[in-house]
Amino acid sequence: MSSLNKKFPLLLPDPIRKNVGVADLIDSTFKAYNGGRLAEACRLFSQKMVAGKGVVGMSLTGALTPAGLGRSAIVPLMKAGFVDWIISTGANLYHDLHYGLGMKLYAGSPFLNDVQLRHDGIIRIYDVLFDYDVLLDTDAFVREVIQAPEFQKAMGSDEFHYRLGRYVHERERKLGIKETSVLSAAYQLGVPIFTSSPGDSSIGMNVAAMALRDSQLLIDVNRDVNQTAAIVYDAKSSGATSSVFILGGGSPKNFMLQTEPQIQEVMGIEERGHDYFLQCTDARPDTGGLSGATPGEAVSWGKIDPDNLPDCVVCYTDSTIALPLLTSYALSRVAPRKPKRLYERRDDQYQTLRAAYFKHGKIQKIDHRTDLSKAKTKSKPKAKTAPKRGRSGRSVTGTKRD
Repeated sequence: MSSLNKKFPLLLPDPIRKNVGVADLIDSTFKAYNGGRLAEACRLFSQKMVAGKGVVGMSLTGALTPAGLGRSAIVPLMKAGFVDWIISTGANLYHDLHYGLGMKLYAGSPFLNDVQLRHDGIIRIYDVLFDYDVLLDTDAFVREVIQAPEFQKAMGSDEFHYRLGRYVHERERKLGIKETSVLSAAYQLGVPIFTSSPGDSSIGMNVAAMALRDSQLLIDVNRDVNQTAAIVYDAKSSGATSSVFILGGGSPKNFMLQTEPQIQEVMGIEERGHDYFLQCTDARPDTGGLSGATPGEAVSWGKIDPDNLPDCVVCYTDSTIALPLLTSYALSRVAPRKPKRLYERRDDQYQTLRAAYFKHGKIQKIDHRTDLSKAKTKSKPKAKTAPKRGRSGRSVTGTKRD
């Protein structure tokens, strides 16, 4: 008898029946190739990433919000307490504003005449269409809002988006619409939203234009780097897991994963990396780009805990396919969690990380070690104490401050 039956489940899916639910279809039929990886992704997310006190960060790239996935998938995940913090391209947040402001986008075709569309004042994002005035009206809204006194200072992008989200929520309320905008939902639920490239979107373009009118608004990228690291350090030092759910790749992926090298390599604080890694991408790993970089490669940088590598999943498929299916699966299989409202704890988390950095960090080169064993503790640990890896691939250990 083959030894396979002792190690692997039999590949014999049930026939698909009429009116089968999404979660049951995934469990019974998605058995191999990227269907199998998507099923693994659904189970990883539902059974481990959102289990217990786990903190889940989501990164967003690609034009997801103009395709309606903000309202249909991201907001429901946030409301269920399954997404605790977000890093997004500015473009996704800009196009999210259209929905929160009651503007109309349409399902069109990728095979239209773009010269004619330009003549008619119509914008095309592949097969998503909307009037050019949608951009102009959204720009005007952003410029009007950021004139307010509360915006006349330097602030992290999480604070900027929180304040902007409050205005979007007020506009939704006046228009009689709800649950349309990610920014509005994040404001209501206390979910911090960062952008890794503040100037690389129409929101950033309008902020820059207002600077010519002597606006004092400035996105503090240093605060963002340390604040995102503080979220991860707070989770790990309190005994919770830290998970990353990456849609696409790009700058938001790196910004989310660099939190661990920031803690370990730069600040010299003992840590082992994120516990769970889930990515949906169409990027290849062999081109050397970060978008296609695998969890195994991330282990070498200290971004992912090596002990949890078997629980890391990469599904090579379009996020517009994977995200609705995973959302439906999770909402069907897992009871909602109480939102963590991490935004309301931002200052405390920041100061905790700062204190740990002053205790362990130094200006000179951080010492390193290659031991990957977990250190034994005499009492219940606040954090996993073990080696870390820096960007060079070498381990980095915490040291006393000089």
